[in-house]
Amino acid sequence: MEQSPIVKSGWLGKYRKVWRVALSERMVYRVDFFLSTLFRFLPMLTTILLWHAIYRGAGKDLIANYRLNEMISYLLLVHISRMFSSMPSLARGIATDIRDGNLKKYLLQPIDMLNYLISYRIAHKMAYICMSALPYGLLFFICRHYLPPWPDTETTILYALALILGFVIGFHFEACMGMLGFWFLEVSSLLYVVGTLNYFLSGHMFPLDLLPESWVQLFKYLPFQYLAYFPAVIFLQKLSGEALYQALILEACWAVGLVCCSRLLFRIGLKRYSAFGG
Repeated sequence: MEQSPIVKSGWLGKYRKVWRVALSERMVYRVDFFLSTLFRFLPMLTTILLWHAIYRGAGKDLIANYRLNEMISYLLLVHISRMFSSMPSLARGIATDIRDGNLKKYLLQPIDMLNYLISYRIAHKMAYICMSALPYGLLFFICRHYLPPWPDTETTILYALALILGFVIGFHFEACMGMLGFWFLEVSSLLYVVGTLNYFLSGHMFPLDLLPESWVQLFKYLPFQYLAYFPAVIFLQKLSGEALYQALILEACWAVGLVCCSRLLFRIGLKRYSAFGG
């Protein structure tokens, strides 16, 4: 019997095919990518005006070691961080596949679910970055007087590394949340609560440094800061030297830990899983 093309292509080849198909699929919606990104920037104008009012009302040039320009720069850079780390609908999609029995499509084919989904997400991110490059470029050009000079080569490399690790953490954290569907029939409410906490604890709304010191130290040991806050403060050079490398090592540990956790939950969850019908 002749083998299917997906088996013939080998381990790496089949996920490269998944990536290519997913990329082609996402590029069909390039206008939607462009328009949704453009309209998403409109609230940024309100945010800039809000922080102008806050600094003016406080009568200070410095709040939590951030000047006004740095604060606006931080909020702009958070968009880049979230571009890599946000995984919309990933956890809900996994939980739904488990509940509805659609998970069996990964079990009946020579495709690993997590490898398939990460290939799909990489394609999605690449399409999104390409299509949103112009709106982002326009936004950063308009706000260029807020932005600091481009950092040195070492800082740029560490910033890129933090973004990539942020993608790994964001993907596998959402995958772990989705796999709770093996144990719970409905996880939508839980995902909403966790998503809200994630939005806050990641520093998406404002830098974590504005919180009380005791809370800041606690939150910085959690994985959420690496989804938005951490890459932004690297670019702004708010963190340097030994503290920066320690934080990167902790980020790498979280990335490895969540990869292992998602694999373990999937393996244990399959022992509980059952599906019926065609």
